[in-house]
Amino acid sequence: MVATPKKIVISGYYGFHNSGDEAVLQSILIALQQHSQAAGIEIEPIVLSIDPEWTSATYGVKSVHRMKLVEVRQAIYESSGLISGGGSLLQDVTGSKSIPYYLGIIKLAQWMGKPTFIYAQGIGPVHRKLFHPLIKSVFRKCTYISVRDEQSRELLLSMGLEQKNIEVVPDPVMGLSLPEETDAAELPESSDSLPVVGISVRYWEQDRKELDALAQGLIKANLEKPLHLRFLPFHLPSDIEASRYVMEKLEENISQHGGQVSICEDASHPQHMLREVGQCEVLIGMRLHSLIYAAGRRVPLIGISYDPKIDHFLDRVRCQPVGTTQSLDAGQVAAEIGHLLETAEGWRNERETILSSLIQEAGAPARQIVEYFHHKG
Repeated sequence: MVATPKKIVISGYYGFHNSGDEAVLQSILIALQQHSQAAGIEIEPIVLSIDPEWTSATYGVKSVHRMKLVEVRQAIYESSGLISGGGSLLQDVTGSKSIPYYLGIIKLAQWMGKPTFIYAQGIGPVHRKLFHPLIKSVFRKCTYISVRDEQSRELLLSMGLEQKNIEVVPDPVMGLSLPEETDAAELPESSDSLPVVGISVRYWEQDRKELDALAQGLIKANLEKPLHLRFLPFHLPSDIEASRYVMEKLEENISQHGGQVSICEDASHPQHMLREVGQCEVLIGMRLHSLIYAAGRRVPLIGISYDPKIDHFLDRVRCQPVGTTQSLDAGQVAAEIGHLLETAEGWRNERETILSSLIQEAGAPARQIVEYFHHKG
């Protein structure tokens, strides 16, 4: 007798064509598949997406529209449980609607008697205190809770949740690999004659002073040693616009001094962008997942902080931000690029143990979820 597949609904910021969040989804799907196969059970994911047709075509899974309540309710009703995450879902920096939406999806599943799992979420910042008791009320009824950093755990503890119920795990994307790889530690060889510096930027400050400072830092670094400055937009189309803003300040000066500037505009699949990052010798990132990609590929990284989640991740891989969006010094940017190009092997060796551990631990939530269903039978 063939066991009935366990349908699991996955709720997150999916279908918005944000490479980082899509990488989270890809990583969760891969981890669930690996652990369910090892346990001898079949899991059928159903992803809540703003673009379900694209999500289904990209990942080969069933998907329903995240804003169509009837479809969402039916998917949850027919499921064996719900995963919420990963990513920064429960925060109110980008607006006040995210927290009620994601909590509402979890609560809907709980009303239907479904087990709910929090998958490696980054919790906060949550500035509106009225959300604290709501998060506590929903989370205390979850079957399993995992967060991606210690600060998220501490925030949940401050809301009144119990420490023993919260597991701290790496971001799922730390476990993402390229499909043909057998050894995740292998780095792809670059055919580029110049050192490739990957750059992931976004709009943040209104006056663009951080992007202006970054442009000056890149010009200084290229004067010291000609570089191939490769822009890697993670959130389309806004990061393309931010990238081109910086590129316009660079191109003539960079080419005059032996360098090159390019942009990758077609990395719609997370593993395509992962490959791009792996071809870099250094990566400068504002986007969290650009830094996570770099760490996973053992590419020396330079973080520009605009949000606590950047600092939390950098701390975890024993790095410091080169500056913040409010205070970024061009000379420090140039100096750090030069330093990492000279000491890349040492940078990797110093962090190999911690990076290997993070990659290994990234699948922990999937393993816990699969074990739950395996024991349920």
